[in-house]
Amino acid sequence: MAAGDGSAISLEHTPTWALAVVIFGFISTSLLIEHSIHTLSQWLKRHKKTALQGAVEKLQSELMLLGFISLLLAITQDYISKICIPASVADTMLPCPKHDPLTPTTSSQKYQLITRQLLAQKSDEVSADSCTAQGKVALVSNEAIHQLHIFIFVLAAMQIVYSTLTMALGRVKMKRWKAWEKETQTTEYLVANDPYRFRFTRQTTFGRRHMNNCTETSSILLWIKCFFRQFSNSVAKVDYLTLRHGFIEAHLSARHDSFNFQQYIERSLEEDFRIVVGISPPMWFLVVILLLVDVHGWHVYSWLSYVPILIVLVLGTKLEVIVARMALQMKEQNNNVIIGAPLVKPNDNLFWFGKPKFVLTLLHYTLFVNAFELAFFIWVSIQFGVDSCYHVHNAILVTRVVLAVTVQIVCSYFTLPLYALVTQMGSEFKNKVVEEQLGVIIKQWLTEVRNRRRKQQEQSIQFFSTLSSEWSPRLSGATTEVLPIPLNKCPRREIIEEDHHLHCQQAAAQQQLER
Repeated sequence: MAAGDGSAISLEHTPTWALAVVIFGFISTSLLIEHSIHTLSQWLKRHKKTALQGAVEKLQSELMLLGFISLLLAITQDYISKICIPASVADTMLPCPKHDPLTPTTSSQKYQLITRQLLAQKSDEVSADSCTAQGKVALVSNEAIHQLHIFIFVLAAMQIVYSTLTMALGRVKMKRWKAWEKETQTTEYLVANDPYRFRFTRQTTFGRRHMNNCTETSSILLWIKCFFRQFSNSVAKVDYLTLRHGFIEAHLSARHDSFNFQQYIERSLEEDFRIVVGISPPMWFLVVILLLVDVHGWHVYSWLSYVPILIVLVLGTKLEVIVARMALQMKEQNNNVIIGAPLVKPNDNLFWFGKPKFVLTLLHYTLFVNAFELAFFIWVSIQFGVDSCYHVHNAILVTRVVLAVTVQIVCSYFTLPLYALVTQMGSEFKNKVVEEQLGVIIKQWLTEVRNRRRKQQEQSIQFFSTLSSEWSPRLSGATTEVLPIPLNKCPRREIIEEDHHLHCQQAAAQQQLER
């Protein structure tokens, strides 16, 4: 055995300092990641970010799943490599041709060819006693299992990074909604949406944006118009204000007009992020299917690159069509005349299959397929190089990368804000999100009641101390009987009654919180 063959040196002949350094590096990195996740979870818990805390817990479960997969692959690697299959079966459905007609001209290709030959020789040495003697080949070599191990890790990491980046960029664009929400509390907004004001539906800003003769008579023209609208001002200010008004009227009441709709959307998006950030069992099954059909000559991945961009464009168009159809329904329900602000009615029938959550499912799978595309490109480039058989056609390679980046931009800046707003127009009402806001409001009110009660007590103590200081000299020097102050005119009784009233209000508020 050659002295320079480092791969053949066992643990008993490895220096202890080298072993300690490697173990220390792995343990330190693992503890750092675990502590970072724990700190983030505690920070979210202190700031009442329940949905994001759930997303972090989902991230922990995904990392645990990766740990189990890594453990199983490490334990069963030798056993799997000893499973033998006929050579004729092993030559079917290969991702690369068995005998590449291209002559390796570049240094990268020559290096890959030499590497594959060395790995083949190593694999023959390992399985010579089992498979070669039978005239068969190994089902999967040790090197292939190691490469598969790396691919699974890259895929999971890319799904988490890609979903987080998409949600973060989308929320950055939605920040301007805060200014629109504050505008609903101004006098100008209240005057413009006077509940006793009569207007024609077409004369409203919402009506002028969505109503015209062409789109009312032709569904095809409506879809064409909405397709191009999603790229320019996909969520207009008038759309936000109108959908906000319809949501409050449908699920709350007119007296809750101060409800923070923008914060409700933000909380709802955090709930959805908890779903999007993970990889569900059907998605892992989809990975198996995609790896199965990656056969040379089928060009499945070339066509797969167009699926995410098509789904994102169709989703954005559908969401714009839903807003336009709500405007047309508003016209039919009000007979061309409205009173007050334009009122749209949430309706599940406007969505596919009557399920607004189906949009989230499509969005989730779209992000996953795009993450798979990027993960596969990165994995192939690292493991086999850019000049490998996976990347024979440079034009197709560039197209796949451009499409992946395009999906990222379109989904973050156009589709996600539309989804966050329009999906609130379903019949589902997320009580948990509203309860968090109401809980904050009630706690603030309780704090004000306690402060007021404390202030009243301080005033009562100050009053009686002043009263006693004024009457003490008179009582000590006077011999006549002091007439008592009538009870109904005593200021203490008023203070006690008001204090009792505040105590009752506090008890009622606490009962509401318990409910």
